[in-house]
Parts: sequence; structure tokens; C-alpha cells
Amino acid sequence: MDKLTHISRRGLLAGGAAIAATAATGVSGPALASRETPVFVELFTSQGCSSCPPADAFMGELIQRPGVIGVSMNVDYWDYLGWRDTLGSAAFSRRQREYAVRRGDGRVYTPQMVINGRAHAVGSHKQAVMREVEQQAGVPDTYFVPIKVSSKGGELHVDVAGGPTDRIIQSSTVWVMSVEPKVSVAIRRGENTGRNIDYYNVVRQMTPIGMWRGEAASFNLPKAQIVNKQNSMCVVVLQVDGGGPILGCAKMEMSA
Repeated sequence: MDKLTHISRRGLLAGGAAIAATAATGVSGPALASRETPVFVELFTSQGCSSCPPADAFMGELIQRPGVIGVSMNVDYWDYLGWRDTLGSAAFSRRQREYAVRRGDGRVYTPQMVINGRAHAVGSHKQAVMREVEQQAGVPDTYFVPIKVSSKGGELHVDVAGGPTDRIIQSSTVWVMSVEPKVSVAIRRGENTGRNIDYYNVVRQMTPIGMWRGEAASFNLPKAQIVNKQNSMCVVVLQVDGGGPILGCAKMEMSA
């Protein structure tokens, strides 16, 4: 698989178990809830991965935590095992690989949770994930960029604040994600044959709406491009280009 170190689901379990066995996290709800900028968590998962359902279920718990925005992105590189992922996208597989290249570790696997574009952990190992969430929650809000999302009539409006003047501003992209809050899938072939699996905050589409270079900016786009009866939520992310860190995020739940 490309020239990255592609770690199998089974081969990673031993190392992941050691991570999960470390000290308990101590993440406090108030600490997360008090943050101006939520911690952004991406789950890279697959319907063809027998190790993924616990992580898919955990995402359902994670998105209930104040101060956390979580999304699920189904990859397509396990389709050859006998079941074509009905939510899978090559774009999400590429995104996961971009992260691995940017970090320099080449670690691409499922289930993988990437936290604020900076760290990753086995998605089914709650302690490891929450430890990374806690670390990101400890980063001062001044290192992030506030984002506000609003809707009026047929338009979606996104306001991105200016960046700190005392830091190097890297070229970044404003992404809008169309999100379906819950999708239930009956798996008929492959490693999860016979299982009905629930996926939470499923990204159906990622749309770049503009560049950000440190100055405050506003963006408008037709609401119909993002929201329909299924994709009733949008998540806006400001990210340094090339699989870089997440600089800010926000979400909005709305009806079509």
C-alpha cells in the first residue's frame, strides 16, 4: 500500500493493548466543556474490519462529551476482503495517509482515531484516545482560531477569526463537512458478516470553501450544498494544508 507502513488491524492489537493498559486518563468534563475551541476527533473505520465495531460504538459515546467534536470517515482499502464499504471513500483513505506522512510515522490502520490532526490512537482503546484528547484540551485556546457557523435563509455563513500576530501563520484551508448523525448498516459479507453496525457522525462530503492566511475571513455558500434530510449537520474545520494540525472547528445541527 503506497510506501507507508500499513499496519494490519490484528498486528496492531498487541501494541494498542499496551497503550490502553497505561494509567487512567483523568480527563474532566468541566475542563473540556470550558474550552472555547472543541477538540476534533476523526475515526478512520471500515465495514470490512472486524476490529472496528467497538471503536464505532465508542464514537457514539465520544460525541456526547462536551468540548469534543467527533466524525467518522470510512476508508476503502479493506474492500478487497469481500465487502465493499457502503460509506467508504478513497478521499478518506487519502486523508488518513496524508496524516501519516505529515507525522512521519507512516502508521495507517483501522480503527484509528486522529486527534486535532496531531496525534493518533487505536480507536477502540478508550484510555489511549482520552489521554490524547486530554493533552489537546490542555493546549491554550490562544493556539486555536475561533470559528462561528450560522444559517440564514438558504445560506450557510462561516466566520473565521484572525490568527495570533506573534505566531507564524501557515496556509490553511476551511473545510465544510456534510455529516449524517447516525447510519445503520447490515453487513452481508466479509469479516463482519451478519452484523448490524451503527456509525455516528458519518462524513458524507468534504468541501473546501476557502483559504485562510491569518486574517479574519467570512464565507457564504448555499445551504442546499451541505444539508439535506440525511446530512442534517455540518462541521467546519480549519486545517493547515497537507494533513497538518487542526486550528479550529465548529459544528451546527440544522434541518434541511
